Amino acid sequence: MGSVDPSQKIYVAGHQGLVGSAIVRKFQSLGFTNIISRTRDELDLLNQADTKDFFSQEKPDLVILAAAKVGGIQANDTYRADFIYENLQIQNNVIHNSYLSGIKRLLFLGSSCIYPKRCPQPIKEEFLLTGELEPTNEPYAIAKIAGLKMCESYNRQYGTRFLSVMPTNLYGPHDHYDLENSHVLPSMIRKFTLGVLLEHQDFTGIKQNLKKFRIAEKSTYLTDTEIDKLSKHDIINLLGNHGIEKDITLWGSGTPRREFLHVDDLADACAFLLFQKDNDLDPIKNQHLNIGVGDDLSIKELACLIKDIAQFKGDIHWDISKPDGTPQKLLDVSKMNERGWRAKISLEIGITALFNH
Repeated sequence: MGSVDPSQKIYVAGHQGLVGSAIVRKFQSLGFTNIISRTRDELDLLNQADTKDFFSQEKPDLVILAAAKVGGIQANDTYRADFIYENLQIQNNVIHNSYLSGIKRLLFLGSSCIYPKRCPQPIKEEFLLTGELEPTNEPYAIAKIAGLKMCESYNRQYGTRFLSVMPTNLYGPHDHYDLENSHVLPSMIRKFTLGVLLEHQDFTGIKQNLKKFRIAEKSTYLTDTEIDKLSKHDIINLLGNHGIEKDITLWGSGTPRREFLHVDDLADACAFLLFQKDNDLDPIKNQHLNIGVGDDLSIKELACLIKDIAQFKGDIHWDISKPDGTPQKLLDVSKMNERGWRAKISLEIGITALFNH
């Protein structure tokens, strides 16, 4: 890692999310004290004028774009217009106003879903745009590809040093545990957590969980008052509607393979790249870099691991009427490894920490 100037003013867009909060923790651990952040209520990044005013007033030295609309298969496939519009709008406003404000260094967080559905494994950076995308998350993927190409284009035309990184599937603190819209790993953690509480007939614990992370009934999220009024019978029916009974029902066949990276490892990789010496990284020749662990497992294997960590006694059933998504998404992370960076947090240790959090 090159020299670090802790007096730099850093704007982290999306600081309350899974990725943004991890990046803030990382930079604070490096001694940075001038980290700028805004909540969605304080700054609407969908609004072009508000975003322009923010950059004109704050003039950050470095921008990390972690703000995005994200979700699992169901959310991506249901809210397709929202996913493409909101992500394109956020990216356009932040990247363009970074350029207008004279900011040379920006880090754009993409996603491994940018690669074709039937991609050779492991996935190299150069496989981008070589085939059709996974249909269920195509709008989100197209938005992220546009962000990557926007950074590349500004580098070529304006001489900026905007860098894009494509992380694999992420998990960690401050994840979303919505049973309808979250990604596969946090959704499983919540299902098995509720399954264990149900096994122990701990209805007080279930209500506390429902209040903390919310749950929907007939597409409407229950309020605290409504949760308090739930009878044991109501709770059993509600959880059953989400596949949580004496056994747990999960989406798909369980055969797709996925790679999972702890978000603190991603934050470490981002800091590693941002503070390399300028001649160590050419943002024009290396338009984006994969960030991952270089290893994967099947969704069935993931479910069994989470079940064991949770100490759930029931069985797992698979609803094959639900979509699987891309068969495999294993990133080739050799470019990062060659630069001297590797992930450090094992999947078992990372998941166990979430249950103990």
